[in-house]
Amino acid sequence: MIKAITFDLWDTIFIDDSDEPKRKAAGRLSKKEERRQLVFNYANKHKDVSKELVDIIYNTVDASFNKVWHEQFVTWEIGERLELIFKGLGIELPQDEMAEITKLHEEMELEFRPDFIDGIGEVLEELSKNYKIGVISDAIVSPGSVLRELLKGENLLQYFEHFVFSDEIGNSKPMPIVFESAFKKFDIEPHELVHIGDREHNDILGPIAVGAHALLCTAAIDRDSKNTKADGIFSNYKDLPLLIKSIK
Repeated sequence: MIKAITFDLWDTIFIDDSDEPKRKAAGRLSKKEERRQLVFNYANKHKDVSKELVDIIYNTVDASFNKVWHEQFVTWEIGERLELIFKGLGIELPQDEMAEITKLHEEMELEFRPDFIDGIGEVLEELSKNYKIGVISDAIVSPGSVLRELLKGENLLQYFEHFVFSDEIGNSKPMPIVFESAFKKFDIEPHELVHIGDREHNDILGPIAVGAHALLCTAAIDRDSKNTKADGIFSNYKDLPLLIKSIK
């Protein structure tokens, strides 16, 4: 019998990049371009550098981040990545400026917030009556503190008892430690937990490898349903409670 449920966030509870049309409508750059523009602006307070050079170095650090994330299951915090970018530009930002630009990166999702998947509030309210509920999510740019704020803004934070964010625990999915932390927090056996997410490698194979269950969410995007090893698949949150009850 399932006793606890953990959720991924991006494309499971809220929709990745659903803020981009809002940014465009407001006449703002995309997040990707605004981040690079911020570095260009701060760098040129101290040294004459071209936007082209900023883009090259930013892209190089991003590529390095992705390699470490996908192969070593570690997510460098955005502050660490910015330090590498400015080091590549030959600039040492004053501490207050580094704190400012880091915060602007981290909190970008709070200005234009992502859309939440339909029905998630209602199902969390229902599930919280019978199960312990947590979050296991990678923090790519927005840290755990901001992700909590996004949940709070939709009045959903109240339903979660435990949070595992990669910037806080030091590892990302599918590392066993991120799921094992939920076993310990909820005081349950592995087979009593089901994790819900949208990515086969991280959200399905990760929990299965440590003896837990997994459900594939295709409500935002269907990446892996054709070849999934998940215990079940759903595209509408109305179907989730019965699907969880069906897990043996």
